[in-house]
Amino acid sequence: MISNQILQTTIEGLKGITRIDLCVCDTEGKVLATTFPDAEEYENSILIFVDSPADSQVIQGYQFFKVFDEHQLEYILLAKGGSDDAYMVGKLAAFQIQNLLVAYKERFDKDNFIKNLLLDNLLLVDIYNRAKKLHIETSVKRVVYIIETKHEKDTNALETVRSLFASKTKDFITAVDEKNIILVKEVKPGETYEDLEKTANMVLDMLNTEAMTKVHVAFGTVVGEIKEVSRSYKEAKMALDVGKIFYSDKNVIAYNKLGIGRLIYQLPLPLCRMFIKEIFDGKSPDEFDDETLTTINKFFENSLNVSETSRQLYIHRNTLVYRLDKLQKSTGLDLRIFEDAITFKIALMVVKYMKYMENSDF
Repeated sequence: MISNQILQTTIEGLKGITRIDLCVCDTEGKVLATTFPDAEEYENSILIFVDSPADSQVIQGYQFFKVFDEHQLEYILLAKGGSDDAYMVGKLAAFQIQNLLVAYKERFDKDNFIKNLLLDNLLLVDIYNRAKKLHIETSVKRVVYIIETKHEKDTNALETVRSLFASKTKDFITAVDEKNIILVKEVKPGETYEDLEKTANMVLDMLNTEAMTKVHVAFGTVVGEIKEVSRSYKEAKMALDVGKIFYSDKNVIAYNKLGIGRLIYQLPLPLCRMFIKEIFDGKSPDEFDDETLTTINKFFENSLNVSETSRQLYIHRNTLVYRLDKLQKSTGLDLRIFEDAITFKIALMVVKYMKYMENSDF
């Protein structure tokens, strides 16, 4: 469970303090980490020691120790030398590795629990029982962030996020697929949604600079009970999708700021097609030329203000009026009338949604 790199770093650190060489092997005699050469020569001695009833023994000038994980033999540790000092250092090293096993198992168990919690794989009674065993508080306010990376299995991004939040015992970092890093973050008293957005932007900036990774960050609403964490996760997932469809210029998107996009995202496609056919008689609003679409979007940006729109487009007011009249003839909608403008705006968003869903894998 512990990586060989961690084992190597541990015994090198201990050697640096004690000046005694150490080696860690598995129960088949394979060397996993060592501070001295030719450790493979002791494979037969290790196999004999594994079958012996002793927990420690001096063999060929080395102290041999057994390291257990809940009564299951996990590693064999060698400390160079037959002296009392070598014995003491070997016992310390074995104790340290045994504690690492416990710590890693607890982290692994917590990670499994959080994954199953997010995916709704646990019964209500199991949620509270397992949380109690893992010493996870159940009544802490939490929010779920989803950090989508550009590349699959982006370990740099994952480690950067862990370095930011892993030291905080009530925060959890995990992943349920190849591209998304999930942060289940504790929300402190007095923290607002503006503060949560600042956290999202901090993660975004850190990943852009430290991990050199372009990401999108979405987050759900704050929940007060551990059983509701999956809801915040689903909201964050929806925010990520809705953001890609309607707010592609934004890298941070909050579920509570999705607006009408949230409603459109939940519409069935047949209903969307019926709506577009009813409004435009089969013609799609995205079939208009670039000039017309630019005019429409700028008109919406300026709250249907003809004078301001014509100024920003560097065209005469009469030219803009002509374009709007032409649009009215082809669609039957006059964008200068609020109700028609709303209908057209929704239609543009519905078309975006339809295209996204038709091009997606689902």
